[in-house]
Amino acid sequence: MTKEVVGRNFGAVPGTALDVIGRSAAGTLLHPMRMQILEALHQPGSASTVARELGLPRQKVNYHLRELEKAGFVEEIEQRRAGNCIERIVRTRATHYLIDPELLGRLGADPDAISDKFSSSYLMALAAQAIRELAASQQQAGKSGKRLATFSLQADVRFASAADRHAFTTELANNFARLVARFHNDEAEGGRSFRFFIGGYPARKKEQTK
Repeated sequence: MTKEVVGRNFGAVPGTALDVIGRSAAGTLLHPMRMQILEALHQPGSASTVARELGLPRQKVNYHLRELEKAGFVEEIEQRRAGNCIERIVRTRATHYLIDPELLGRLGADPDAISDKFSSSYLMALAAQAIRELAASQQQAGKSGKRLATFSLQADVRFASAADRHAFTTELANNFARLVARFHNDEAEGGRSFRFFIGGYPARKKEQTK
C-alpha cells in the first residue's frame, strides 16, 4: 500500500516548527544540559519547573536558560508572582532543530564535487544543499516579512522486485524531464527559478532512526 504525504507552502508565513541552527548558535545548543532544558520546555515553564523535572539546582538551570535566551532559543512569554519572587515563564521558539550544513564551510558536502550521481553520497549532498539554501531563504524571508513558497512530496512505495523499482525510477525521470522541458522558460520576464530534486532510498522504521 502506498503512503503519500504532500506538502505545499505556496505563500505560507515562515513558522517556528523547525529552526535551522547556524554557526553562531550551534555552540550554545550543543551542550547536554541545554538540550535537556529545551526538551523540558516543550510546554512553557520556568527555571523552577525545569529544575524540578530534571532534578537539577535551580541556579544552574537559570544560568543555562539565560544563555539559551540570549542565543534566541527560548523567549519569555509572561511573569508570575510566586511568593515574594517574580517567576519568568519561558518557552522554546521552535519545536525541533536542525544543524545547518553550512556550519562545516568548505568541509561540507558539495554535490558538484561528487562524480557518481547515482551514489548515496550524492543524494546526501543534494539534501544538505537544499537545507543550506532553504535556511538562508527562510532567514531572509523572516527578516523582510515576506512569504517563502515551497513544495514537497513524499511517498513510501513497496516494490515487488528490483525490476519494478527500475521501471518506476525510469518512468519518473522521463516524466520529470518532460515537465521541466514544458515549463522552464529562460526568456520569461520577471520569472523566478525554483530548484527541484528527487531522490529515493530504502525506507527505515522510526525506531531505526533514533
